[in-house]
Amino acid sequence: MYLGREYKLMSMRNPLKEDAVIETLLRPETELEQIILKNDTFRKGLLWGKPRFGHPEGQVALHIREVLDNVDKLNISAEDRNRLRLITFAHDTFKYKEDKTSHPRDWSKHHGVLARKFMEAYTKDDSILEILELHDEAYYCWRLEYIYRRKEDGQERLSTLLARLKNYLQLYYLFFKCDTRTGDKNQAPLKWFEKTIKNIEVVHF
Repeated sequence: MYLGREYKLMSMRNPLKEDAVIETLLRPETELEQIILKNDTFRKGLLWGKPRFGHPEGQVALHIREVLDNVDKLNISAEDRNRLRLITFAHDTFKYKEDKTSHPRDWSKHHGVLARKFMEAYTKDDSILEILELHDEAYYCWRLEYIYRRKEDGQERLSTLLARLKNYLQLYYLFFKCDTRTGDKNQAPLKWFEKTIKNIEVVHF
């Protein structure tokens, strides 16, 4: 859902109005959510972004709101819901710090890695940290195989991903679906994942 009114408010230059909108838009539910939303570095990332393919909403905070709305559609435990909300808050918030200039790409500076490093100061929950770091990996695996036509490389990368996820596969899939079903993102990677990956329970919303 494109949040036109909120986008205009978030685009204002008055920091106080921006801060008020963040709290209203994201509606933190726990003390930890409130704490991380007050972090200046984190808030800067929430306000970053312009409308682009996959993200017509522009700013990261608006994308987060869409993902949170999808999380609310899931029939899951309170613990998993809290985990998914924390992952959602942080997963794209450090895109503004990401380095895409180096060739080959320095994956240690991917925004997922930066998000994990940030959240390590707030939680020891390995499922949150692993999914944060790896949240884009399913897409990269699909892209290698179906866009770049490097099937073996894609399958090898997928094997590495699945090995790392261990007991977090279902939670990873749920986040991947909530994240992909936003904006005008390509749905092909999600359909491929649901069709290809064993031992996940496919959900519909």
